Amino acid sequence: QVHLVESGGGSVQSGGSLKLSCTVSGHIDGSYCMAWFRQGPKREYERVAAVYTGSGNSYYSDSVRGRFAISQDNNGADLLMNNLRPEDTGLYHCAVLPHLSCWREDASEYTYWGQGTQVTVST
Repeated sequence: QVHLVESGGGSVQSGGSLKLSCTVSGHIDGSYCMAWFRQGPKREYERVAAVYTGSGNSYYSDSVRGRFAISQDNNGADLLMNNLRPEDTGLYHCAVLPHLSCWREDASEYTYWGQGTQVTVST
C-alpha cells in the first residue's frame, strides 16, 4: 500500500511564502513522477509542479514558474512557494504517477493521491 500525506498548508498574505511537504510511505517500483496539483474553487485540478525521480527533471505550470520550486528527497517531495498571490489559493494535493515520466499532466492519470492541504492567500 502506498500512502501520501501532505503538510505545511496555511494562511498567508499576498507576497508571503509557504513550504508544503509530501511524505510517501510504501514502496513504488522504479522511477515515477511526483507532482503537486492545486484544486481550485470550481474543483478543477491544475498540475503546478512535478519532478521525475529518475532524472530529477522538474516541471512547472506557467502560472507558478519562477515562484514555486519542487524538490525531492528520500521521503517524498517538497514544494516551496514564494511570492504567493490570491489566485494561488486552493487545496494542494501531492500525487504519484508510477513508471512514467512527467509529460502527463492530466490528474486522472495519477494513481496515488494524498488528502490535500489547504493554502489560502489573502490580499
